Amino acid sequence: MKRSAPLKTRAHVVTLLTTAMVCGAAEAHLDATGMGPVYDGLLHFLTSPEDLMPALALALLAGLRGAPYGRRAMFTVPAAWLLGSLLGLSAAAASWGMLGAALWFLLLGGLVVADAKLSLRAMTALGALLGLAHGYFNGSGMGLSVPSVVATLGLAAAVFVLVVLVAALVVQLRVQWARIAVRVGGSWIAAIGLLMLGWSIRGI
Repeated sequence: MKRSAPLKTRAHVVTLLTTAMVCGAAEAHLDATGMGPVYDGLLHFLTSPEDLMPALALALLAGLRGAPYGRRAMFTVPAAWLLGSLLGLSAAAASWGMLGAALWFLLLGGLVVADAKLSLRAMTALGALLGLAHGYFNGSGMGLSVPSVVATLGLAAAVFVLVVLVAALVVQLRVQWARIAVRVGGSWIAAIGLLMLGWSIRGI
């Protein structure tokens, strides 16, 4: 009976996190913090799990691969995110829904679990694709204006800080159990993606 307790706890946490992933209708604007567009962009990223978790997973993967990968990710992902956001400013509001988010969760979480030995070029391409895609959907529907452009800078800054902190933390891990713990974190992200995928297919 004692062994089943951790399994029940893990199941409850995964269910709770998955429920948090179920988003309502996409809005064509950022939540206003009252502190200006930069903070609006920061808040949007930090309160959007469909953006936050894939960026976290990519930072974990880059950290597992080593310092050169972490350095490449910390510049590639935010730059691509900013570019994608700027490109999306003039587009109508768009979203890839739960299915698209689920696929990102599964892909990046799975790569972390597998401790995938990606080349530096492949990691760079993956980071650029992640940033461009998520940035575009973040920017779409905001409208081309000075506050919107400033908000995209806040978004990119939040991505930069997350990738730098997480990748730097993981890079310095040398003991095997700590690296395994990082991979377990990736398994949680993949598990959430799997549940999201099931729900999105069920809704079709």
